[in-house]
Amino acid sequence: MTEVIVKLPDKLANEAKAAGLLDAPALEQVFREALRRKAAGELLRALDEIEAAKLPPMTEAEIQAEIEAARADRRARETK
Repeated sequence: MTEVIVKLPDKLANEAKAAGLLDAPALEQVFREALRRKAAGELLRALDEIEAAKLPPMTEAEIQAEIEAARADRRARETK
């Protein structure tokens, strides 16, 4: 397990402590939620970029071919 030291302004630290946010389980939940929100934001940005590109829809066969190509590429990089 990793130990993290965080410096906070006194007022914020007192408020976080009063809210029960400074114990390990609460901090773990805070970090997990922040990571979830970050991932969701990145996904939404990617979807916006895809939509802005105005690409034609792909067929199931085209999607499968892209998946297989990505997997083959990954396997090739792993064997090097």
